[in-house]
Amino acid sequence: MNYSTILITTENNTATITVNRPTKLNALNKATITDLYKAFKTLGKNNEIRAIILTGSGEKAFVAGADIAEFANFSIEEGMQLAAEGQEKLFDFIENLKTPVIAAINGFALGGGLELAMACHFRVASENAKMGLPEVSLGLIPGYGGTQRLPQLIGKGRAMEMIMTAGMVTAQDAYRTGLVNHVVPEAELLDYCSSLAQRIIKNSPYAIGKAIKAINANFKEGKNGYETEIKAFGKCFGTTDFKEGTTAFLEKRKAVFTGK
Repeated sequence: MNYSTILITTENNTATITVNRPTKLNALNKATITDLYKAFKTLGKNNEIRAIILTGSGEKAFVAGADIAEFANFSIEEGMQLAAEGQEKLFDFIENLKTPVIAAINGFALGGGLELAMACHFRVASENAKMGLPEVSLGLIPGYGGTQRLPQLIGKGRAMEMIMTAGMVTAQDAYRTGLVNHVVPEAELLDYCSSLAQRIIKNSPYAIGKAIKAINANFKEGKNGYETEIKAFGKCFGTTDFKEGTTAFLEKRKAVFTGK
């Protein structure tokens, strides 16, 4: 499949998606959101791809926000549609993907860019990364899940401050508050994320998919996370991965999982 705004490489059962609009600091526009959705949908169906890394091209930005020129003249209805379609098509889609997604945050992750990173299952930042949700400085609020995911990650009070001040935080501040899992030198970012992906890949892809579903259930309206966990736990017992994992443990060898 051909994409106009992203690049995809694959190695060692890991796909790396790179948002490739460096002259726009990789800002999100409709074409980018569509390309990303198609890429995640395709890779999510590929059983050979066991982890996905998402990053931005160049050294300046992961994704430095949304392309404001596209929606500067929108009406109320168009604004609501923009947020609803974007959340369903990409941000919620990534969050609920059964394949683990690691955000490799290089440089600026602002507005929709930070929301994109927060939709990933976890985040690794380069030392020069800066993150923020500056929408209120434009007379807006975050519209791609930022008001929901940021408090989940760093707590209500810190999220309120970040959103209301429209300020940026450093990579170290993001690490201290739990917004990112790790901070590494810029030159080591992708290698570090690849090593994390390899650690994930050693485990059961079926079980990882169920774990993602169970963890997410705790944050969804009307969902009982404990019930979701119980059902998912039980379903694991009917899989080839469970039989392989327990047999390998008892035989004191490394398990070879198939995701079935």
